Amino acid sequence: MGDLVVDTRSDREGPEDEGDPVKRPAPVSGRGPKRRRPFWMELPLLVGVALVLAFLIKTFLLQAFLIPSGSMQNTLQKGDRVLVDKLTPWFGSEPARGEVVVFRDPGDWLEGHPVEEPNVAQKFLSAIGLMPAAGENHLIKRVIGVAGDTVECAGTGPLKVNSKPLTEPYVFAGNTACSTDAGGQFKVTVPSGHIWVMGDHRQSSQDSRYHQQDPRGGMVPLKDVVGRAVVLAWPVDRWATLPVPSTFEQPGLAPTP
Repeated sequence: MGDLVVDTRSDREGPEDEGDPVKRPAPVSGRGPKRRRPFWMELPLLVGVALVLAFLIKTFLLQAFLIPSGSMQNTLQKGDRVLVDKLTPWFGSEPARGEVVVFRDPGDWLEGHPVEEPNVAQKFLSAIGLMPAAGENHLIKRVIGVAGDTVECAGTGPLKVNSKPLTEPYVFAGNTACSTDAGGQFKVTVPSGHIWVMGDHRQSSQDSRYHQQDPRGGMVPLKDVVGRAVVLAWPVDRWATLPVPSTFEQPGLAPTP
């Protein structure tokens, strides 16, 4: 006869000993699945965050400006939008020769020049950075001289900085580097804390040359400079950076100590 095999396991030693999984009920929680709020309830929060971010970017990083006139042609056209770097000045950076800068009107330069007043909605959108700044007391010109530089124009040019003649391919076609009217003939030295600016459309720019009778002699205080225009952002087909022209990098341009 064969051996009789008797199963001596108790009922409590069930299928667990054979490696069979035992299904246990999931713990009961007093809370059900979290329900997501409807989108229409979250929308005001998302809009608020977007507005705050736009304001912070406009205040500390980049701000868009609308070009109101042709004084910077052909580099910039009337109606162009540029992006202005407002970050680097926070780290002590100062305007350099050749840069295109936006600055607040330093002394009624815009007097007699009609400026289209933006409506309430435009002012609000501009204040938070969702629209280019327009209708404000801002100007845009090219930095020609910085503190210590001697800038001069005689006859039709060339324009000289510290006795070095500048080759200026950015000057509007058909213009001369220097104008032969009273304001266009000058020799000035830029004081500390100021810059001397001129438009690329030399015969159509009311720049430093034509404000030499002002208390500051046509100079723009650094405190009035908003920032450097770094990108021509609109229209898209004219997108371009705004680098410093090579004429301002020639050796010996800095004033002799």
